[in-house]
Parts: sequence; C-alpha cells; structure tokens
Amino acid sequence: MSIDSAPLPAPGRPVAHVIADDAEALAVARDLAAEFAVEAAERDAKRRLPGPELDRLSASGLLAITVPREYGGAEVGARTVAEVFRLLAAADPNIAQIPQSHIVYVNVLLQQGTAEQRKFFLGEVLAGKRFGNAQSETGTKHVQDYRTRLVPSADGDFVLRGTKQYSTGALFADWIPVLARHQDDTLHVAYVPRDAPGLTVIDDWAGMGQRTTASGTVRLDDVPVPASQVVPHHLTFTGPQLHGALAQLLHAAIDVGIAGGALEEAAEFVRTKARPWFESGLANAADDPLVIQRVGELAVKVRAAEALLDAAGRAIDAARADLTDTSAGAASIAVATAKAYVDPVAVELGNAIFELGGTRSSLEELNLNRYWRNARTHTLHDPARWKIQHIGRYVLNGQLPPRHGLL
Repeated sequence: MSIDSAPLPAPGRPVAHVIADDAEALAVARDLAAEFAVEAAERDAKRRLPGPELDRLSASGLLAITVPREYGGAEVGARTVAEVFRLLAAADPNIAQIPQSHIVYVNVLLQQGTAEQRKFFLGEVLAGKRFGNAQSETGTKHVQDYRTRLVPSADGDFVLRGTKQYSTGALFADWIPVLARHQDDTLHVAYVPRDAPGLTVIDDWAGMGQRTTASGTVRLDDVPVPASQVVPHHLTFTGPQLHGALAQLLHAAIDVGIAGGALEEAAEFVRTKARPWFESGLANAADDPLVIQRVGELAVKVRAAEALLDAAGRAIDAARADLTDTSAGAASIAVATAKAYVDPVAVELGNAIFELGGTRSSLEELNLNRYWRNARTHTLHDPARWKIQHIGRYVLNGQLPPRHGLL
C-alpha cells in the first residue's frame, strides 16, 4: 500500500468530529467519561472488549486533539491532554490506556515525520483513524532491547520480521506503528495498516487487570512496508525532546484517574452500603470519625496527585514554547515526580475501598477489586524507583535526566 491510498473507513464508522480548542476537548471528555463509566464494571467482569466505545471515542474527535492547527487540528496543550486521559481513566482506565500509544505515535510523526507523512497521517487521525502499538517484546534483555527487524527489500522498501507483546490498541487499530531496528541497528517506526499481509494480531492478553485493553501479541511475518511509511525514531533522542515526557504524562494521568475513580467509588459505598462499626454508636458509617479521617487522608493524596499531574503538563507546555536541554529536562523531572507519587497512591486507593467498605465490599458481584487490579497492573509499566533516582540527581546535583522514551 502506498502512502496515498489508505484503506476506507470501516463499515459503520462515523466521520469524526473535529474539536476546536482545549475547552471543547475537556467538555467532550467529561461527557464521554460519564457514558463509559456506566458499564465499566460489567465490561471488566465479562472481559467485553470496548469496540463500540472506541468508535465513540474516534467519532468524538478526542484522538485528534494534538494535531497542529496548520493541519486542521485543535493543537491543545499537554495539560489538556493529561486531563482528558484522567477523566477517561476515572471512568474506565482500559479505554484510557488504549489510545495512549495513539497520542504518542502522533507525536513521533510531529517530531520526525516528513511533510508528506505528516499531511497524510494527520489527515487519517482527523478522520478518526486509530493508531495502535507494536512496541514491547518479551524474552529480550530489557524493555529497550528490540529484536524486530526492518529489512530492506530489492525495490527500496522494507519488510518487517518479529514478534511483539503487550501491543495495547493493536486489535482496535487502523494503523499499527511498529518499533523496529534498521540493518544499521537504528530505531525506526513503521506505520503499518491493520490488514497488511503477514501481520497477525492475537487477542491473548491475560493480565489480572486492565483486562479489556486487548494488549496481546502482534506477529510480523515479512510484512511489506513502503519506505514512505517509515519514520527515523532514533533521531528524536539526538537533541532535546519531549517524547518520553509526553508518553509518561499520559501513563501518570491514567493512574491519577484510577485513584480518583476509586476514591469516588469508596465514598459512595460508605454513604450508601457500608455499615457502621458497632462500637461507634452511630447509625451511619459516613458519620464515623475514623472513617471520615481516613477518607480525608485519601482525598488529600488524590488531590496532590492531580496537582502534580497538572504541574507536569504545565512543564511540558512551557518546554514546548522554548525547547532546550534545560527545559526538556525540567519537564521530564516534573512528569517523573507526578508518576512516582501517584503510582503507590493509585494502588492504595484500590485497596482502601475494602478497608472502608467492609466485608460487603468484597462481594464478587460488585467487582470493586477492578480498581486495585487495574492500578497494580498499569503501574507496572516502568519502575518508580528509577524515577526517584533521576529526581534526586536533578535536585541535588543539577544533573539532567537521560534522553529516552520512558522519562
């Protein structure tokens, strides 16, 4: 397939709305979040993949909010993108995680794509097309030891060979960005149509949490890729960049959303279902001063996480306005601070539902354990302990963090 002949929209997929600005993006996200929250517990319990919900997300225009104005998009700030993801994650973190890579690989095009590539692919995004991801691999030395190869073919194009795991979004994608090594070992991204010959997406994700992200396996058996669909991703890290900061900001937003959703669920359960402890002498659990104290403590932590997320978004926006090694480093540290703080908070909030709700809250039919399962699973993406190290070096010695896609 050439870059000028993209596949037609899937039957029944509506034409996407084009969002105008930050305020509209937030309003649309609030409405969709309220809609997605209604059946979130049922989708998780039955592992019902959110295909219709993702079509609604595509049609809403939220997947195109980072497209620059010169290409017809809203070009919203990082603060807004983070808040959109936080709102969606509070409702259903599975739906929020699926397009995380979509936003990241739009950003790859903005940084390293040619004018022709940006025009074509950003047009696809504005039309509601979704990017998935085929990035992570298992059985390698570490998370950035990529073995998938981009092999030159006789006609000047390429073929892809390899196997990817944890490919969140690939099952639902129109295009699957694939991280692969060129013959000179440099890292590239190949944007491959979902129906490309030799490409197989397997729904074999079996994690205890984030059950409906379909983060399964992608097999690449001599998948043909035109050179016009390949972007030199390694060049991103040769100078100051915000690629890693943006990617991590979205992960942090998902964790903040999980924490906030868990707090809201816990408070509602205490108000409507939990019984007071007999020694309190009170008629309602919500009047127990010990419960009130604990809810207050948890609320402070969630509000702090939200504030750190907002500060991280501000730092990225400031760095974009004046991108230097110093501003990019400050942005990465701000995002690392938010992520390192919120990860344990999200896990704690998932556990606190049961602490506050009592035995009744553990009933399987309520599926309240999805908050803990989702938080515990999603926070495994990258270790907070390394972020703490980078923060300490930065604060103590002024050492800028390294340039890579996970910081």
